[in-house]
Amino acid sequence: MKFDKIKSFGKGLKDFLILWSTQSLSQLGSAMTSFALTLWLYETTGSALKTAALTICSYAPYVIMSIFAGALTDKFDKKKTMLVCDLLAALCTVTVLVLYLTDNLAVWHLYAINAFSGLMNTVQQPASEVATTLLIPKEQYQRASGLHSMSRSMISVLNPLFATALYGLAGLKLVIAVDLATFAIAFLALLFLIRIPEVPVTQKERMSVLVKEGVAYLKRTPMILTMILFMSGVNLVASAFDAALPGYVIPNPRGGTSMLGIVTAFSGIAMILGSLLVSVLPRPKNRMRVVYVTMLISLSVENFLLAFCRIPWIWCLSQVVGWILVPVMSANYDVIFRSTVPVELQGRVYACRNSLQFFTIPIGMLLGGWMVDSVFEPFMARYETVETLTFLFGSGKGSGAAVVMFVLGVAGTIHCLVWGHRMKQFHYSDR
Repeated sequence: MKFDKIKSFGKGLKDFLILWSTQSLSQLGSAMTSFALTLWLYETTGSALKTAALTICSYAPYVIMSIFAGALTDKFDKKKTMLVCDLLAALCTVTVLVLYLTDNLAVWHLYAINAFSGLMNTVQQPASEVATTLLIPKEQYQRASGLHSMSRSMISVLNPLFATALYGLAGLKLVIAVDLATFAIAFLALLFLIRIPEVPVTQKERMSVLVKEGVAYLKRTPMILTMILFMSGVNLVASAFDAALPGYVIPNPRGGTSMLGIVTAFSGIAMILGSLLVSVLPRPKNRMRVVYVTMLISLSVENFLLAFCRIPWIWCLSQVVGWILVPVMSANYDVIFRSTVPVELQGRVYACRNSLQFFTIPIGMLLGGWMVDSVFEPFMARYETVETLTFLFGSGKGSGAAVVMFVLGVAGTIHCLVWGHRMKQFHYSDR
């Protein structure tokens, strides 16, 4: 009987499992190339700012153009959209390889290529989300979200390890070669092995009309809009944390760059565990409550542990507490979104979500770095003789980052409590 259930589950999700596994493999290859390019750029320029600009160039199109990309997704065939975007992104990678092999690769090339590749991802991502909805039955949404969270977690853990090893072995060309091989596997699998069901498309409607429909849907669906705005604030706090973490760990006498790698790896390990947890958890009575309660625990406990503790194993523990519940939140968020938004609108609504929910990430990264370098490190240096401050946050370089962790813990707690109160009016259950 158990074997029949497993066989039935695999049969019902065959196309999704092929898409998920091959696309995850390709994403791992892309992440490895991105990491290797970061190493190459830093070795070439020696500038952290120029290296960070590489990420901004790839992220800016995602934030700015997402709202229009969703309209394109709903206007055209999902499978063809994914194939074209993947192919153009791969051509960007080939261009980098050719420039590198001919000793013509320059920094501005990477900025331009990353911006174009980011634009392709902006269009491809909503199409992939809609394709996932079309390929899985509603009762399997939570399990599918758990698989997505697990693959993202594995990529975050494995890509720096593999990229560093391959880069050290044969340089950038070997990393790119592996990336292109993973792309070929994913492209051919999507082209020949996966059939994505068709949904009605409105090819005669203007882009402006399609964009307005996505915005209008959010206006008349306050539950979805509230959830998106809540996560926008969460991303602001979380990205500020990401910017402050190196300034907290590296200067610490017990820290350093190796310890930062270990601490960061624990976030990926925690997400893998959280993804496994999602697959065995029963359906909650109220998924909206799960979304804000998990984030309340993550943003408060993690930041406060880091703010007041200067012991490495507690740093790792804080990462586990902060990240293990993220896949749980993500799975419930995903089920609410997929079950509520009509599939023919999902592309443009997903795109509106991306613009509203993720625009705070670059703001948070800039804010976190600014608070460490320009506000709280100078503050702690000025008042290093105040015993209460040194008792709570330590002394010397890194103590200002500890204060930032405390501020972010307070901000995250207040945000979750205030928005959690607003989200209590919405009750979503798929039982």
